[in-house]
Amino acid sequence: MKGAAVPPAMGALGLLCALAGARAAPPTAARPDLSAWPVSLVDVAARAGLTAPSLYGGVDRKRFIIETNGAGVALFDYDNDGWLDALVLGGTRLAEGGRTNAAWPTGQAPTNRLYRNQRDGTFEDVTDRAGLRRTAWSSSVCVADYDNDGWLDLFVTAYGTNVLYHNRQGRFEDVTAAAGLPATGTRWGSGCTFVDYDRDGKVDLFVANYLRFDLATASEPGTGATCLWKGIPVNCGPKGLPTDTNLLFHNEGGGRFRDVSESSGVSKVTGRYAMTATAADFDGDGWLDIYVACDTTASILYRNNHDGTFSDVAVESGVAYGEMGNVQAGMGLALGDYDLDGRLDLLKTHFADDIPALYRNLGRGHFEDAATAAGLAVQNRYVEWGSGMPDLDNDGRPDIVYVTGNVYPEIERQLPQYPHRGPRVVFRNRGGSFEEVTSSSGPGPLQAHSSRGAAFGDIDNDGDVDVLVMNMNEPPSLLRNDYAGRNGWLEVRLEGTRSNRAGLGAMVVVEAEGRTQARALLSQSSYYSHDDLRAHFGLGRASRADRVEVRWPNGAVDVLRNVEGGRVLTIREGAAPAR
Repeated sequence: MKGAAVPPAMGALGLLCALAGARAAPPTAARPDLSAWPVSLVDVAARAGLTAPSLYGGVDRKRFIIETNGAGVALFDYDNDGWLDALVLGGTRLAEGGRTNAAWPTGQAPTNRLYRNQRDGTFEDVTDRAGLRRTAWSSSVCVADYDNDGWLDLFVTAYGTNVLYHNRQGRFEDVTAAAGLPATGTRWGSGCTFVDYDRDGKVDLFVANYLRFDLATASEPGTGATCLWKGIPVNCGPKGLPTDTNLLFHNEGGGRFRDVSESSGVSKVTGRYAMTATAADFDGDGWLDIYVACDTTASILYRNNHDGTFSDVAVESGVAYGEMGNVQAGMGLALGDYDLDGRLDLLKTHFADDIPALYRNLGRGHFEDAATAAGLAVQNRYVEWGSGMPDLDNDGRPDIVYVTGNVYPEIERQLPQYPHRGPRVVFRNRGGSFEEVTSSSGPGPLQAHSSRGAAFGDIDNDGDVDVLVMNMNEPPSLLRNDYAGRNGWLEVRLEGTRSNRAGLGAMVVVEAEGRTQARALLSQSSYYSHDDLRAHFGLGRASRADRVEVRWPNGAVDVLRNVEGGRVLTIREGAAPAR
C-alpha cells in the first residue's frame, strides 16, 4: 500500500410491476442548490448495540502486513423482513512476539459479527444463532442469492481459506467444500464479487488474491527498502512480496461451482496486488465486466468478451493509472453517476499523499480521471479506504464519502501530520464538482478512527442513506444520517425471474426533476464491503419519478412511468406486459 504520490478526485414495499420501453433521454442540466448543507451524520453504534470491537493485529505496532489491511462490512437483509442487518468482519492477533496466531481463552476469541435489525433503532447480536462465528484474518464479503431461493448468501475471503455460506432461511451453513470451491490450503483472499458473466440467470463467483505471504518467513520491519516509509521502519510490503492470481468460478447450478480461471483468461492477468472487486456493465454493451482496484500496481478492468472469456482493457479504457499516468495504491471503489449523464462513473481510493481517482465515464468503455477538476484534490493527507457515492441530502446528485486510517501506527509519533486515526471525509456534489463538507456534516465524520470497510444503506427505512464502518481494534461506527431537508426519495428493490433473483448487475436509471441518475446493484464495492441492494435515489423537489428504467443483467429492459416517491418500490422482472 505504499503508493506513489500524485501532484495536486419506511417506506412500505411498493407494487410488484414492470413495463418495457426505450432508453432514457439525455440529461437536462439542473442548477445546483446553494442552500446550507442539511446533513448531520451521528454515530449511534453504541446505543444501537454494535459494541464488539473488531480485533485486527497490533494496536500501537504492526510487525507484518497481515495486520494492516483490515476487513469489510455489509448491510443486507439476511432474514427477509425488509430491514437491513449488519455484518462486521474482523481479524485476530499474533502471539506476543511470535509468528503464530494468539491463543484465546474459551469463549473469548474474536469473531465476525452479525447484528439483526430490531426495527426500533437497535440491533441484536445473532452471530452464534446464525452460524457465523469464525476467528480468522477476514478480508472481504460479497453477497448474492447464488441458488435463487430468495435468501441472500455470503462469501467471505480471508488469509487462510475463504468460506461460502448458504443462507438456510436465517441460518448460514458453510458449504465451501460441497460447492466445489477451495476449502484447504493458505492463500490471501482479498476482493470478491458474484457476477452473472454468461447471462444464464445464475451468479458466478470472482475471487481476487492479494499476494503470496508466509508468516513464518516474513521479514521484520526496517529490514529492507520495502520495509521503510519516509525513512521510518515499518512492516514490509506489498512491494517486494510475490503477487498471486485471481480466480473465476462458474455456477453450474445445483449448488456447485467449477473453476474456469484459466479458460476465461482471468488468471492470465498477473503481477498485480489485487484488492476490492466489483462487477457492472462499464462499457454499456449489456454484459457485465469486472473491475479490480490494485495496490501499487495497475488496476484491472476485465472486459466481458461475450464468449466466456475476459480481456484486461484497463490501460486503453483509462482506469489503470492515475491522472498523471502513475501507478497508485488502489484500495476502495465506489460506483455512481456523479455528473448525471446516465453512465456509471468510478471512484477509487488511495494511500496518503495521493487523492482518489474519479474516473468519469465518457461512454463506449472510455474514462477520464476528473478528480482534480472535480475538486477532490483539496484533501490528500489520509490513507483512504471504504468509499461510496450516496446522495446524502436527496437532491438528486450523488455525493462522496470515504473513510480513512493509516496502516503504520508507529509513524504518528515521528510524523504527526500522518495520524493513525483519521476522519470520514465528506464531499458535497455541487452539480458536477465537489465541495468538502466534512466539518459541517455532524459529529460522526470528525470522530477519529483507523477505519477500513464502509457500507451504505438505509438502516432505519426513513429514506436517507446511513453508513456502517469497520474500525480497527474498536467497535464499528454506525453513522445515522439525520437529514433535515424535504427532498423526495425513491428506493428500488429488484426481483429477477430470468435474471438472478437478487438482480445483481442490473442498472437502474431514474428520471426526475429534469435529472437522469444511474445506479448499479453490486455484490461488492467500497472497500471489501457490500451496500444495500435497494438502489437509492434522491428526487430533489419532486415527489415522484417521471421514469424508472431497469436494465437487467440478461439484457432485458423494464420501464415504469410516473412513479410515486417516498417508498421502497419492488420491481419484478417482466411482471407486466410491455407497452
